[in-house]
Amino acid sequence: TIQPLIFVLMFRYVFGRPIHIPGVSYVNYLMPGIWIQTIAFGAVTTAVGLAEDLQLGLLERFRSLPMARSAVLLGRTAADLVRNAFVVALMTAVGYLVGFRCQTNVFGLIAGVTLVLMFAYSLSWVFSFIGLSTPNAEAAQAASFPIIAIFVFASSAFVPVVTMPGALQAFAKNQPVTIVINAVRVLVLGGPNTTVKVLSALAWIVGIVVVFAPLAVWRYRRVA
Repeated sequence: TIQPLIFVLMFRYVFGRPIHIPGVSYVNYLMPGIWIQTIAFGAVTTAVGLAEDLQLGLLERFRSLPMARSAVLLGRTAADLVRNAFVVALMTAVGYLVGFRCQTNVFGLIAGVTLVLMFAYSLSWVFSFIGLSTPNAEAAQAASFPIIAIFVFASSAFVPVVTMPGALQAFAKNQPVTIVINAVRVLVLGGPNTTVKVLSALAWIVGIVVVFAPLAVWRYRRVA
């Protein structure tokens, strides 16, 4: 609850003045990136929690119960989705207090937040797989953080991609975090190619779930 608020306030008041985005206030540019950054780093808790459950033998106890193997992971990812919905709602309220304003309409804001939560759900499956593939919580965190850091900070979350060096720009422009942030941004701030950007983001989200949900269930069957 506290960490996302710190990020909103820090980027708003520490970096908001020196960074200038043509045609848009920095706080408006920032909020979609902060939403995605928060749910991305929050997804690490999925990996850590499952690794800890595995280490303590809790998953073995679940395995002895008359329940589907996928139920544990579905429950975990659903719980993460509820937590993320609360965090995003809280961040949005604080964002409005510090100057953020949706530039489209309430439906655009709802659509943008929904896209954020869908992406959060897809990341829960990625980090479920990582958590079940590591021996303990410390290893899960060590394996997860570099992945998230690269994708979040080498993205359009905080600065336009065009300001980055050539090779980094090519990666940042085409990776899923940037694709989703750009789609959320166009939903809440307006801009060209809304349909294309949203469909591209949805394609990444669906693709991540299609790949990592079966992998996570497969890994759970092997370790639990």
